[in-house]
Amino acid sequence: MPESREPRIRVAAPDDDEGLALLDRLTWSHLHAVVPRPQPPYPPFFSDRHAPEDCLVAELGDRLAGYLHLGFPTPVEANRHVLQIQGLAVAAEARGRGVGRALVRAAVAEGRRRGARRLTLRVLGHNAPARRLYEAEGFVVEGVLPEEFRLDGQYVDDVLMGRFL
Repeated sequence: MPESREPRIRVAAPDDDEGLALLDRLTWSHLHAVVPRPQPPYPPFFSDRHAPEDCLVAELGDRLAGYLHLGFPTPVEANRHVLQIQGLAVAAEARGRGVGRALVRAAVAEGRRRGARRLTLRVLGHNAPARRLYEAEGFVVEGVLPEEFRLDGQYVDDVLMGRFL
């Protein structure tokens, strides 16, 4: 059976934990990560902060191609009308095939389904591919924290982006 050309997006299931954890380790880069490279023993992918129902999974054919975490930006009730993209990863072999775009569009649809008013995210200033994707999907820069992180000896801006739903 030929591999599907269009990514299929679905909500994660608990048994996706191992595959998503591996994808997370394989896609780690200072282009988007501010934490050190994961080392064994590896923690589970799902946690109290990120449950399976808050993760959208992209598949190409029967292969895991990417994921997107959705969550609340703060624990404050007055902020519950806002959802935040808290992680997006696309497998190297799936890049350039519309997986990231499909995940962002699915996050917008999920935010609307949940009754959110806004969708926000944080992206590192030097991550030009991600910034272009977010801008193409209607996100605008709402703030910049200059030189917020020091990664590989370089200071990097933290860019806050958002869009209304």
